[in-house]
Amino acid sequence: MPELPEVETIRRGLAVRLTGTRITGVEQRRPDLRFPLPERLASRLVGRRTVRFARRAKYLLAALDDGWTLLLHLGMSGRLVFDGPPRGPHEHLTFRFEGGTVLRFVDPRRFGALDLWPSERLDEHPLLRGLGVEPLEPGFDGPLLLSLLQGRRLPLKSALMDQRLLVGVGNIYANEALFRARLSPRRLAGTVGPERADRLARAVREVLEAAIAKGGTTLRDYVQANGELGSFQNDFSVYEREGEPCPACGRPIRRIVLAGRATYFCSRCQR
Repeated sequence: MPELPEVETIRRGLAVRLTGTRITGVEQRRPDLRFPLPERLASRLVGRRTVRFARRAKYLLAALDDGWTLLLHLGMSGRLVFDGPPRGPHEHLTFRFEGGTVLRFVDPRRFGALDLWPSERLDEHPLLRGLGVEPLEPGFDGPLLLSLLQGRRLPLKSALMDQRLLVGVGNIYANEALFRARLSPRRLAGTVGPERADRLARAVREVLEAAIAKGGTTLRDYVQANGELGSFQNDFSVYEREGEPCPACGRPIRRIVLAGRATYFCSRCQR
């Protein structure tokens, strides 16, 4: 599933190409994705102009000039791709813009979601209500992370991935951030003190920013909107490196299953 860096990379690509442009056509080829699509979707979008593109957690938000926002989640296998030829039976939505730009939404597994919602009430949307802190916002730091973790008797990695606490940090980036912070994924979240919280908050931000700079991570389905692959997978320190030497100490990277997710770490460096 695309995580925060992938969604932010796509948002930036959409913003550059489409901010201020008018939607001239929408082709809808099925009534639903994960949920039913909004009624009269095409007629409600055609003629509207995009005002800005934003992101909340792993959701893309396209604000329109009529006071509504188009909300899109890519799900497990969704992709947004500019131009090029039609993408076959899995291209469920096609958006056309003035100037000839075409944006294709392709989702083989149909776990994506799309909705229209009043812009002034976005925080009330069922998919956005209750989401946690944005780790790339200026206010995210050690003391804030410490307050989120205090008293929680769950593994630290699970806490990082809890979207009610901290948004957008999926499995890949939780593994990598914990390695940078030299903290064990199995450590109980509530045992993290101020110094460790400072290290971890800094590591989370650094990993996410580094991944965005590389266009995200491409392991299976993800591509940028321009069709290019992400390349952060070339910089993994621990993720999917079971048995390979730790880049810090040389001990083989371990793999365990924690809360149902593959977890990679160095048992010597991470405490």
